[in-house]
Amino acid sequence: MARLDEHDTLPPSMDPVADDGIVEPPNDLLGIMKRLGPGLIIAGGIVGSGELIATTKTGAQAGITLLWLIIIGCLIKVFVQIELGRYAISHGETTLSALDRVPGPRLRANWILWLWLIMWCCTIGQLGGIVGGVGQALAITLPFTGDYNKAVEVPSENEFKRFIKWEDDLTKNGSVELSKLPKFQQERILGGHEKLQKRIETTGALGETILQKLRAAAPLEDEQGESLIDPWTYDDKYWATVIAVFTAGLLFVGRYNMIQTISLVLVVSFTFITIGNVVALQSSAEFHIPLSDFLRGLSFGAPEAFGDQNPWITALATFGIIGVGASELVAYPYWCLEKGYAKFAGQRTADESWARRARGWMKVMHYDAFTSMVIYTIATLAFYIMGVAVLYNEGRDPEGMRMVSTLATAYVPVFGAYAKWLFLVGAVAVLYSTFLVANAGNARMLTDAVKVFGLMDRNNERLHNLSVTTMSVILPLLCLLVFWTGINPVTVIIVSGLMQAFMLPVVGLGAMYFRYRLTDQRLKPSRLWDLMLIVSFLGLGLAGGYGVVTQVAKFFAESPAGLH
Repeated sequence: MARLDEHDTLPPSMDPVADDGIVEPPNDLLGIMKRLGPGLIIAGGIVGSGELIATTKTGAQAGITLLWLIIIGCLIKVFVQIELGRYAISHGETTLSALDRVPGPRLRANWILWLWLIMWCCTIGQLGGIVGGVGQALAITLPFTGDYNKAVEVPSENEFKRFIKWEDDLTKNGSVELSKLPKFQQERILGGHEKLQKRIETTGALGETILQKLRAAAPLEDEQGESLIDPWTYDDKYWATVIAVFTAGLLFVGRYNMIQTISLVLVVSFTFITIGNVVALQSSAEFHIPLSDFLRGLSFGAPEAFGDQNPWITALATFGIIGVGASELVAYPYWCLEKGYAKFAGQRTADESWARRARGWMKVMHYDAFTSMVIYTIATLAFYIMGVAVLYNEGRDPEGMRMVSTLATAYVPVFGAYAKWLFLVGAVAVLYSTFLVANAGNARMLTDAVKVFGLMDRNNERLHNLSVTTMSVILPLLCLLVFWTGINPVTVIIVSGLMQAFMLPVVGLGAMYFRYRLTDQRLKPSRLWDLMLIVSFLGLGLAGGYGVVTQVAKFFAESPAGLH
């Protein structure tokens, strides 16, 4: 029997009100480990877009200096994540229906739901970039025409610009003399300049033409108006189409267990490869990062400015990206509910037996969230160090259509000729994991949003399943359509990053409201936990507030060519 509650949007199969799915929580570590899963799915969604791309890019731009921020950024958000999970298990409510309880202006649903809907629309564009990344990896590995491989042999516009700056610095025509820079900066410029020069020389007359046009501030186009650096290619788009259609079919027939298993296998396998790569890099003379540099990275410093780049913009943008983002925070309780944590605890009553079961399943949820945090923190640090050790020292910056091909170079020093295949297989694994998990989560959240907005029966199992299945097919194809439009991926990421940054403190506010207004007192956490939750909320507020300002500034200041 359904609850007479306007905030109940659960289908009967997940609703604890039925009391027919009560399961006693496990008491031993082995039993708890067998019940983990939602956090592993979230980790699968994070590692591809956040850790592989954003964190490695940050290491390439900032060097070791932001190591301290990477660690804090991964650890601090888990407290908000668990608080949202606590409410979902104890009240048997989805995240969106729970956030609809937060006071404020309403139009069919409250203000937070409208902000989430805007953010959700932006993430579709971001996922268009992710499926494009999978297409890039496969286009390099198994080309149809070879047009993509030919295009990415040419360095990016930012790499050409960096070469020009270093060239000026080395000839003392710039604003900085090499001898006045710290030793590690001198080594980076000398080594990076040499490597960039060799890459540009391999492009022949084309490279010289691009350098001349950049020095003259002329458009980077040929006589026919075709871009010299970023031409239109088909191989990556053909492969993206194959992946999107395959994902739609997979989600059409698959459910929770399939998503959990695929996420675990893909993420863990590639993460171990990356950790092995970092260990090997540390064992090499050329790419070894000394202990003194690691200590410098833990000293709460800011990265060296490059051109007009504000180091703290990079720092706070990084904080908002790594670990669980706003979208993952909202999605996590859905996977907890689908795993069965709330149904296992049963409907909330005054009986102590319910409180005991709820505390037991929340303990499982704590293990689940912290296990996923350990996984994505290790992956984050590995990707970051790899970006510092190789890409930063070579002056390379993964972006746009060269995102995957640039990232692959971080594996070359260790794995040599096999790097291409090793990395590309791994890149397909983690990027595809993100694409799969994000679309599966979005299908569930959008279905729930339709219910909260009052556009669908809230507790109809058949309609719920039909909606999730339909959205699981439509959304991957919608992401593909975004990629095929040729929209600038940097612009999409900036807009999506803007909304993600804006939503972080909003989601944190919801968690604080649940904790201090709606939490069952029998499940109240310790004072230390409350303190960490407050610190987490303040951290999200700082990153989100400053992130909105800086992202808006970047959106209007940056050229469509890419990030600087």
